[in-house]
Amino acid sequence: MKNKATNHFQILYNKLLASVVSNASGSVIPLDDGIEQAVNIVKVTADTINKIMIIGNGGSAAIASHIHNDLCKSLGVQALVFTETPLLTALSNDINYEVAYQMQVELWAKENDLLIAISSSGKSENIIKAVNSAKERKCKVITFSGFSENNPLRQMGDINIYVPDSSYGYVEEMHSVITHFITDCAAEK
Repeated sequence: MKNKATNHFQILYNKLLASVVSNASGSVIPLDDGIEQAVNIVKVTADTINKIMIIGNGGSAAIASHIHNDLCKSLGVQALVFTETPLLTALSNDINYEVAYQMQVELWAKENDLLIAISSSGKSENIIKAVNSAKERKCKVITFSGFSENNPLRQMGDINIYVPDSSYGYVEEMHSVITHFITDCAAEK
């Protein structure tokens, strides 16, 4: 075996600690502070009976589903993922996949709701459009991205969590670890 487990886990550890958090103005904030702010946004949204919407494509959609599960089960929060197959495929086929999440945000989002948007590249047009719609409706937004440090999604949230790597595997693993930590911390509060 070329890669040893301990080597892989060390790489993951280093990449996790290299994650960068920024706020709505684009200012970088310390990792612990940024994650704590994300936890607080999740907790306040849950406590005020607002809903949390989670979106992603591919592996990021799987992470979104896991977050959904944890939010509903551990926090008892009203949460939605927009990957319900019949509706998603109807919107994608009959209109356009680029607007499939945006249309669902327009249907469900209310002021002070939270949108969690996950895109490894930070360039997925359907994610960008959905975030814009959420912001128009005065929702809070937490983003998770990777790849280029100048990706558009990284500039769009109240809290933006960026993994500086260009590998889908590493970026998705870090997003999964960080989102799990956030939901666990919110459940403990």
